[in-house]
Amino acid sequence: MGRKLVIVESPAKSKTIGRYLGPDYQITASLGHIRDLPSSNLGVDVKNNFKPLYITMKGKEKVVKDLKTLAADSDEIFLATDPDREGEAIAWHLAKVLKIDPDSCCRITFNEITKHAVKEAIEHPRTINMNLADAQQARRILDRLVGYQLSPLLWKKIRKGLSAGRVQSVATKIVMDRDAEIDRFQPEEFWLVKALVTPDKAADKFLMSYYGVNESEGGKGKISRVKLTCEDEANAVLSEVKGHDFVVTSVKKGNRERNPYPPFTTSTLQQEASRRLGFSSKKTMSVAQQLYEGVEVKGAGQTALVSYIRTDSVRISDEAYESAKSLIAERFGKEYLAGYRRTYKNKNTAQDAHEAIRPTHFDLDPKDIRDSLTSDQFKLYSLIWDRFLATQMAAARVDTVSVEAVCGRQVFRTNGETITFKGFLVLYSDIEEEGSEKADDEDNSKAKLPALNDNQQLRNLDVTGTQKFTTPPSHYTEATLIKAMEENGIGRPSTYAPTISTILDRQYIEKEGRMLKITDLGKLVTNMLAENFSEIVDVSFTAGMESSLDKVEEGEVRWEKVLSDFYPRFEEQLKAASESIAKIEIEPEKTGEECPLCGGELVIKEGRYGKFIACSNFPTCNYTKNIEIAAKGKCPICGSGLLSHRSKKYKGKLFYTCDKKGSDPECGFISWDLPIEGKTCPTCGAYMVLKHYGKKAYPKCSNRDCITNQRKKKDDGDGAEVNE
Repeated sequence: MGRKLVIVESPAKSKTIGRYLGPDYQITASLGHIRDLPSSNLGVDVKNNFKPLYITMKGKEKVVKDLKTLAADSDEIFLATDPDREGEAIAWHLAKVLKIDPDSCCRITFNEITKHAVKEAIEHPRTINMNLADAQQARRILDRLVGYQLSPLLWKKIRKGLSAGRVQSVATKIVMDRDAEIDRFQPEEFWLVKALVTPDKAADKFLMSYYGVNESEGGKGKISRVKLTCEDEANAVLSEVKGHDFVVTSVKKGNRERNPYPPFTTSTLQQEASRRLGFSSKKTMSVAQQLYEGVEVKGAGQTALVSYIRTDSVRISDEAYESAKSLIAERFGKEYLAGYRRTYKNKNTAQDAHEAIRPTHFDLDPKDIRDSLTSDQFKLYSLIWDRFLATQMAAARVDTVSVEAVCGRQVFRTNGETITFKGFLVLYSDIEEEGSEKADDEDNSKAKLPALNDNQQLRNLDVTGTQKFTTPPSHYTEATLIKAMEENGIGRPSTYAPTISTILDRQYIEKEGRMLKITDLGKLVTNMLAENFSEIVDVSFTAGMESSLDKVEEGEVRWEKVLSDFYPRFEEQLKAASESIAKIEIEPEKTGEECPLCGGELVIKEGRYGKFIACSNFPTCNYTKNIEIAAKGKCPICGSGLLSHRSKKYKGKLFYTCDKKGSDPECGFISWDLPIEGKTCPTCGAYMVLKHYGKKAYPKCSNRDCITNQRKKKDDGDGAEVNE
């Protein structure tokens, strides 16, 4: 048997695959793409049917040389890059460089890196799918035509370092439009009236919310819904109800089933990891890639734990279904099985080339291999594991009750529910339903109510009115922006995370906590693009381009036609904009302070990790300092105020100091964690801090030597040296 060469993208993937193939196989990695368009020029001959000029990427010369050497010594070569457009394009570029016939059976793919999947792929190689490769090529050239010509225009008209692109510019506009909607929002007053009632015992007391008015007393007439819009209206209800008991007019009992959500796609994984774990989209994809390519598991070696992570399909394989079914029956009992195979419908825009994201080894429970995983790997693997098992588990069964009661003509209502069988919720007993929101004008407590009957009297213990105001739409978070991009057909699973990362790096948007907000720079750039290149920031146009790329992948349209349909109009707009747009001068915000080094004026500038103060005489004077923002609470050492800062060394990480830092006398307090005012450790007496773990925050003793921190000695506590 001759020597066989298998080429993958990454060393981790190479190591994992190497476990399943014998000594006749040499596994090596291309380290991603090896060829791309040149960075020094456009690299696309627009007059010659958009012919691209590909060159060996800078820094990849040795990789290419080594690949050629290995290829020359091999009798067979298998290109085992990822099973998507990007992976197919890498395989095509490798074939070109290594002089492999793309029509030969040189291509292998697998949705999961398991022994069975890898060997099955080796036994059934195929030709390179040029439709897939052409779809990637069309996207790459399209992005080059837009970005490479728009960005210099932005440099010329606004400032250097800016960029524009088909997807990033639309994503920025989505954020800008939401912020504008919030700014335009006019809050409206409304009032909530709630009654605390009981049928007999005080222990059985529960709340009911005001609903409306019955046309006749006693609850026999037509009920009209009433919104209380001012204090006078609320007081009118209160005056009728106070001091009077209620009578139950309706008790409706029912039951419902709560079904599990579909298995993860790339988008839903990023959304749920943000919601549950506090992960950025970039972090989620980085950790997911590690789980897909393989980690060193004690007793098992290098093992891939999840299936391919770039997918918008919710389909699962027969093997995965049977494995999940067996595990559920063994772990929880047969009553927890759905009783049938749950299937989920893909969205119209979904590509069904591979499965949903799921575990690949059902004998490797996250809890059993926790010691082999980093903290982030364990969290994400557990999220994927639970979500997939839940898809094939029985629905949760819930008994519901809706109660209506009247006091005179005033109608009050409440709802209650009791879970009678947890079903898949046995995996999620500690979390709220995904996407659940509690509306201000509704009683969504779902409390357990006492047994009630029609015409039963309820004693009125108390009745209160509370002023409320309608709230504007929420600012986008990374999770909700990804959801909006997916719903609007903007980008594809592989582009969500890099798109958000790019517009954050360009300072078009900024993060305040989890909220994404448009910056002044983002508004300036987006408005300029909207005025001169309306299609570039148009959601429907961009979605249409994505649809055209899908047609290239399906073999319905040639990639050159997609470009020729787009470019002439764009070229005209580019020429017109270059001549008509005047140079925009961005005036930095002044602080009113003098530079301590040269006496120049200090101004506020935007940096990679947010705003900072700098001297206006830069580059002659290099003076800079952090913007100091007052933080909640008091210094635990001297009782003065607190300031929050952004660390330069640690990528903008927030830390806290006393507001007397640098003053006379100076207080040296500094901490990564915010002190909790007035709280001390019951064990050692040190002050407590608020420690964030993902989405949640917990009180923690600041004393690293305290017995309560013995298991968390690696955590950063107060007293750690913070380098700005």
